[in-house]
Amino acid sequence: MNLTLHLTEGCNLRCSYCVRVKQPVSMPEDILKAACDLAFSFGSHAGLCFFGGEPMLEREKILLALDYCVEKSAETGKPVQYKMTTNGTLLDEAFLRRAAAVHMGIGLSFDGIAQDICRCDAAGKGTQALLEEKAKLLLRFMPDSCAMMTVAPQAAEKLAESVKYLHQLGFQRISAVPAYGQNVQWTDACFSALSEQLREAADYYAAQFLQGKPFFFSPLDSKIRDCIAGVNPSERCHLGFRQMPVAPDGKIYACTQFIGDDAYMLGDVFHGLDRERQRRLAQRHATPETCKDCALRSRCTNSCGCTNRLETGDENRVSPMQCSYERMLIALADETADRLFDAAPDQFRAVFAS
Repeated sequence: MNLTLHLTEGCNLRCSYCVRVKQPVSMPEDILKAACDLAFSFGSHAGLCFFGGEPMLEREKILLALDYCVEKSAETGKPVQYKMTTNGTLLDEAFLRRAAAVHMGIGLSFDGIAQDICRCDAAGKGTQALLEEKAKLLLRFMPDSCAMMTVAPQAAEKLAESVKYLHQLGFQRISAVPAYGQNVQWTDACFSALSEQLREAADYYAAQFLQGKPFFFSPLDSKIRDCIAGVNPSERCHLGFRQMPVAPDGKIYACTQFIGDDAYMLGDVFHGLDRERQRRLAQRHATPETCKDCALRSRCTNSCGCTNRLETGDENRVSPMQCSYERMLIALADETADRLFDAAPDQFRAVFAS
């Protein structure tokens, strides 16, 4: 079973687009261990993602979980996989040595050259210089780590340069998603800038590919790979099934944006999951009505409950901005794929069809 452990509701940054309410609340050790027990109780493996807030504020509990899971893995014979999403400011060599030893996958929230626009510390100071040093340290121990950009409207014009900066820093895996929620406002001008910047990033991505130096850039790679494989991304949400978050108090919810909403509470770490409630939730979650007649519905992430809830307040209703973004991105991904295939068909097949 895969669980996302919200170790704390606290954070040492004050990112302008963040939708989480900072609170001095952390997960007690008994709940942490019970969550680990639950992860091992079902399925062929255990999966834990350390999350927050900023999970590195609870560094000792992460290390406690790693030690505890060594025992559980030996006891059950099941392997365990670890992930963490972090703002990176508290990473150090000792922690990264331990994380690398257990093959933890780390996603570094880093907006590149746009970092100081939205991602400041509690005193309002920018964090790009610090993150650059932390990123170099992370890549030294874990070269496959992913840089995770959140693109705010006011920073959209820096997207392409940020992609280049992160790639040249050493990241071979870069994700980029628009900022959503009540703290951002996408105007027509900002969306136009986002579109232009994604096109410029696609040009850089294509140039690197054709030079024999491909890297993973999620907005394009995901659309291209899904299309080739015939995968429908709208079926990926699996609300309440795939990666369930555990709140600091031990309650389990359908997804991150639903924490605190009793209608989406699926159980707790001491009593397990309410399977009937899971099934009912799965039945109510479907392709939004407004998307059913769209020719692109099978290539769009229209069923992401978290994004929809952030934007419209309803997990089954897509916002106009999300719809426009998906349409633009699908067209750009197809254009980029055609360009790469025409220029280097064998290389294209080797990278995308393997």
